[in-house]
Amino acid sequence: MISRIDHIGIAVNSIGDAIQLYTEVLGLKVKDIEVVEDQKVKTAIIPVGESKIELIESTDPEGTIAKFIESRGEGLHHMALAVSDIDSALATLVDKGIALIDEKPRKGVENSRIAFLHPRGTRRVLLEIVES
Repeated sequence: MISRIDHIGIAVNSIGDAIQLYTEVLGLKVKDIEVVEDQKVKTAIIPVGESKIELIESTDPEGTIAKFIESRGEGLHHMALAVSDIDSALATLVDKGIALIDEKPRKGVENSRIAFLHPRGTRRVLLEIVES
C-alpha cells in the first residue's frame, strides 16, 4: 500500500525566513510555492531525492497551522506517505480500525489527493496519505 515517504511537513511562521536554511545553508532548491485556500496555508515544496520537505505557513490566524504553532511552536507537523490508490488505502485503513480525520480524499498541494489519519490511532503521529 505505501510506496515511499512523500514528504515531511514542517510548520513555520514565515516561509520566507525558513527557506533560507534549506537553500542557503543546505543547498536545496525550492520547486514551488503554493497557496491552498481551503486549508488556509501557503506551502513551499523542496525536493530531497524521491521525497520532499513541505514548509507550511498559515494564511489565517485561526487556521490549523497557526493554532499548531501557537500551542507547540514551529517544527515537525506531519509525515506524508505515498499510495497509488488513496480510496483503496482509506478503505483498508478503516477496515484495520484506524481513525481518520478525512474520510474522503481532498485536494492537496501540487493537485494531489490527500487524507489525514487521526493521531489517536497512529501513536500520536499525524500521518497524511498522498495519492501519487
